[in-house]
Amino acid sequence: YVPPQVRRAQETLDDKKREELGRLKKIVNGLINRLSEPNLSSISGQIEELYMANSRKDMNETLTDILMNACVTAVAMPARLIMEHVLLVSVLHHNVGIEVGAHFLEAVVKKFDELSKSDAEGKECENLLALIAHLYNFHVVHCLLIFDILKRLVSAFTEKEIELILFLLKNVGFSLRKDDALALKELITEAQRKANTAEKKLQDQTRVRFMLETMLALRNNDMRKIPGYDPEPVEKLRKLQRTLVHKSGSGKETELRVSLESLLSADRVGRWWIVGSSWSGAPMIDDTNTKTQQKLHIGKVSSKIMELARKQRMNTDIRRSIFCVLMTSEDYLDAFEKLLK
Repeated sequence: YVPPQVRRAQETLDDKKREELGRLKKIVNGLINRLSEPNLSSISGQIEELYMANSRKDMNETLTDILMNACVTAVAMPARLIMEHVLLVSVLHHNVGIEVGAHFLEAVVKKFDELSKSDAEGKECENLLALIAHLYNFHVVHCLLIFDILKRLVSAFTEKEIELILFLLKNVGFSLRKDDALALKELITEAQRKANTAEKKLQDQTRVRFMLETMLALRNNDMRKIPGYDPEPVEKLRKLQRTLVHKSGSGKETELRVSLESLLSADRVGRWWIVGSSWSGAPMIDDTNTKTQQKLHIGKVSSKIMELARKQRMNTDIRRSIFCVLMTSEDYLDAFEKLLK
């Protein structure tokens, strides 16, 4: 039972909170709507100030919602627009704290997972992949996640997946080659194997052939073979990023080295990649393992000793074990060794 005056106080508190969040959303929305390359510096500065004035949780949720609404639409978003939005996240990730990028990344990956399983006709998946690709381009996330997504797409290997693989490789292929050439080589081999086995099922053979050619061009570091590939815009924005990030260095040390599986199961096993993130879920490690380890190895003990232990009311495993060790040891050294075990 909650007394009326406490209830009333709670309701006014909730209303106040809702009003504050609404006001915050309006301010952030206004800033994001004006976002462009020339004013990125002033807008990121204003959002940093908002981070100082409000709770991180509220700011992360508000910013993520607004960016997702702006970038994840049923029509394909202009690449430049997505890059500018991700660059803002990247600057905040480096200047405010890694939880900014981590919160946004988790939301994007979960949305992508959900949409890739459904039969959505729009371009949402491409837009989400573009966000993930540029989060990698601007050093928010490590290439591990990109390889996880590519492996998943290659293992499904339908027409939709082939389009997404091509889209992702066009955006980040050469960076992946620089970061982990071996993993890319393995991925290409796997894709070739899949293409050979799935040849009968897929109607659009030219698309598969084009994808394999793109992969080979990547492997041979041949940029001319990839139509429409232009690294210039990303490079230009990377230079801008270097001027906006307060800390020295390109920010490789703040990259989130997190796998796809970890992101998707974050609610179940916690967010280990964010330092100090609070979490109140089930224990991360399976209890079954710890239980088996806890069984004490006291060797074979005669039933006579066990009976004695029972008579002496040794009612737990540990008590019985200690009793048996003391009763069966040859000398104090032997007892000490066994007790340690």
